[in-house]
Amino acid sequence: MIVVTAPTSNIGHQVLAKILNTGEPIRVIARDPSRLPAPTRECVEVVQGSHSDFDVVSQAFAGADAVFWLVPLSPVAQSLEAAYLDFTRSACEAIKSQGVRRVVGISALGRGTALAGNAGLVTASLAMDDLITSTGVSYRALTMPSFMENILRQIEPIKRQGVFFSPISGGRKLPTCATRDIAAVAARLLLDSSWSGVGHAAVLGPEDLSFNDMAEIITDVLGKPVRFQQISFEAFKAGLIERGASEAIAQGTTDMLRAKNEGLDNAEPRTPENTTPTSFRRWCEEMLKPAVLG
Repeated sequence: MIVVTAPTSNIGHQVLAKILNTGEPIRVIARDPSRLPAPTRECVEVVQGSHSDFDVVSQAFAGADAVFWLVPLSPVAQSLEAAYLDFTRSACEAIKSQGVRRVVGISALGRGTALAGNAGLVTASLAMDDLITSTGVSYRALTMPSFMENILRQIEPIKRQGVFFSPISGGRKLPTCATRDIAAVAARLLLDSSWSGVGHAAVLGPEDLSFNDMAEIITDVLGKPVRFQQISFEAFKAGLIERGASEAIAQGTTDMLRAKNEGLDNAEPRTPENTTPTSFRRWCEEMLKPAVLG
């Protein structure tokens, strides 16, 4: 039995799609099962509720061999501990009481670096990994850089002004990854019962690019000029709060990007095993361009 949390999220629904029709029994935890496609609901067992709730995860984890764990970050959480650790505590109790064997979790790059100690959301993600491993379960943290899909949050300025923004320097080359590749790695691990112990699997994408590099690629793919503009970290945080984020989440996100700007995501060596196939150009052609034109 494989249990998938957050099955309607950007990553979760792709993980679920990749393990359907593999012959494995699948159970999902969903607050609103109606958001699952009807054909999917017919193929899986659904436990309704939040995967922060002990009764829900206890029911869902009963008889589970493997669990896909993803914390849906609340933009209004009052602390990073509440957002990541408190959300995960009930699942850790259920992992122990129900005898779950393996967990694959969504986390972040940076473990073992000096920057990880004050990297906001990343620091909280790594603490969540430690909490899960304290249960004794075999665990693989999928450690990621920023997602290519983050660019989709700036569709409107790209459309209207030909510009996108970040507080990260336009010249800082960083890895990025597509969520489809994250889902592929997660699905492979969930379906593979041969691994054990604690470790991580980085998902780095095929190349390091700066935002200036991305602007050139976006310009080429869209056939219209698009440029990158750096903003201050203070302006970035203020914008998050203006759009409804709590002080804790706004500060945590800002601290994460500041650490990335100082090289947090560059510490993981790229290897054939952690280099995933979707290039930023291909992602722009298949995802960004239709979104901009739509």
